[in-house]
Amino acid sequence: MENVTKKSKEKSTWNVKEKILDIFSKYSMVIILVALLIAFQLMTGGIFLRPLNITNIVLQNSHILILAAGMLLVVLLGYVDLSVGSVMAFVGAMAGMLMVNNNISPWLAIPLCLLVGGVIGAWQGFWVAYVGIPAFIVTLAGLLMFRGLTQVVLGGQSLAPFPGGFQKISTGYLPDVFGVPGMHLLTLILGVVLAVSLVFAQWRARARRKENLFDVPSMNAFLIKAALTIVLVLGLSYIFASYQGFPVILIILGVIVGVYGFLTNRTVAGRQIYATGGNLKAAQLSGIKTKKITFWVFVNMGVMAALAGLILAARLNAATPQAGTSLELDAMASVYFGGASTSGGIGTITGAIVGGLVMGVLNNGMSIMGVGVDWQQAIKGLILLLAVVLDIYNKKRKIS
Repeated sequence: MENVTKKSKEKSTWNVKEKILDIFSKYSMVIILVALLIAFQLMTGGIFLRPLNITNIVLQNSHILILAAGMLLVVLLGYVDLSVGSVMAFVGAMAGMLMVNNNISPWLAIPLCLLVGGVIGAWQGFWVAYVGIPAFIVTLAGLLMFRGLTQVVLGGQSLAPFPGGFQKISTGYLPDVFGVPGMHLLTLILGVVLAVSLVFAQWRARARRKENLFDVPSMNAFLIKAALTIVLVLGLSYIFASYQGFPVILIILGVIVGVYGFLTNRTVAGRQIYATGGNLKAAQLSGIKTKKITFWVFVNMGVMAALAGLILAARLNAATPQAGTSLELDAMASVYFGGASTSGGIGTITGAIVGGLVMGVLNNGMSIMGVGVDWQQAIKGLILLLAVVLDIYNKKRKIS
């Protein structure tokens, strides 16, 4: 009897341990992000979570988050794109030529620049998908080529300033339509709407899985997740409302996350991307046009790199030859931080954005604390390695 009781206790302890490990593996980056926010708030004497600083984190890292969204699809296929930083610089240079030198309206220049990014993505996607050249080689060539073309377009000099309307895509805020002193009421209203929408979406997703006879979390677990979502969204909305409201770029990021979330979770194309990255041969045998999928993923990456380049140029108010240097590494690190697998087939848009925020929080927090750039690079490199180690550990644990 004692042996049975002892075995029962051991089994119960093992189940609790497994649940804790599952929760950590699933939400590890979210847990790390929250821990970093709390740690930097304490270490900076309350400066870190001030509304102005939170807004600065969003503005300073918006282009990296946009790159991470595009890079996610590339990584899901098991590839990398080393050229995105150079493409950003080249598109920024084109924007400078159009708007600064030729006084072309941003309403015309922005679509043209996005089209240029799409053409660049199509160029690289053709060599990878249809010729079979490794993506590493193609995009490394793109890194060198478009960095050189940026120097050619700019002549080694910066172009500035951009029109005020163009700058607002990176530095503008939602208008204060209610005019309440000390509080941006529109931001609070949008925060409530967003919180309710997210909880409703979670409820619908749970109900849909239950109808299809999939395992779903308990009602208590769902309520806890919904409560955390509401607290997080309303808390952030209050922080932004205490300053100047939601930045325009945050709205753009929200739209991108929504579109990519829908693409990867609710569309046939999204399922095909996961299938192609998970097992290329099986995907081909099942009738998926893997070459076409690869081609369009690189086109998408080119457009996202162009958008990131425009946003960076708008924030700097200048097109510079050095723009985007090493940002391809930040984009890839964001995706891997967010739980994407280095071998493809695993990753989410939410994870990529959280991974990008982890990098942004690290950069901002260490800068406030006076940590040198050299140490910042070393710490980020160590964390990237640990993220990959965690990915490998989770894979081995699931197999065993």
